[in-house]
Amino acid sequence: MSDVRTPDPAWFSDEEFEGVRRRLPLLYVEAVPVRLDDDGFVTDVGLLIRVDEYGEMRSALVAGRVKFGESVRDALSRNLEKDLGALAFPRLPNSVVPATIAEYFPFPGRLVDERQHAVSLVFVVPVTGEAQPRQDALDIRWIPVHDAVRESIDGEFVGGRGAVLRTALATVAYR
Repeated sequence: MSDVRTPDPAWFSDEEFEGVRRRLPLLYVEAVPVRLDDDGFVTDVGLLIRVDEYGEMRSALVAGRVKFGESVRDALSRNLEKDLGALAFPRLPNSVVPATIAEYFPFPGRLVDERQHAVSLVFVVPVTGEAQPRQDALDIRWIPVHDAVRESIDGEFVGGRGAVLRTALATVAYR
């Protein structure tokens, strides 16, 4: 039996992907992990902690691309597990209708992702288990929902994602 692995045909090499990023808008999913009280109201919001290109700690949402041939629901599930670990136990929505849609552009003045034009379906996802950040996330910080909806949180995020967080949270109930 051979040790050689066949590349995933639904995934691009780094060089191919850079070319695609320069030419096409890409579809992503983002998730806002939340904790609920016994009545179903959001109490806390989970923010991933990552180091940006300047070595600064920044807050981030769970995020990732939708692969070719992959359903939005499967992409959401895969990226939640990738970023939060297998024991987070997210409760995926029954419907793939997002809380909001964010569109990022490679130039200032709007939501910004300097690498590409990206369209992101943003979901609020209750998490019932223990999140153990993986991949490039260093930690997850749970903050009260009332802190997450304040504009002062914007400085913790890159590219306007604080506004995306607030827009997504405007679709859920909290006290």
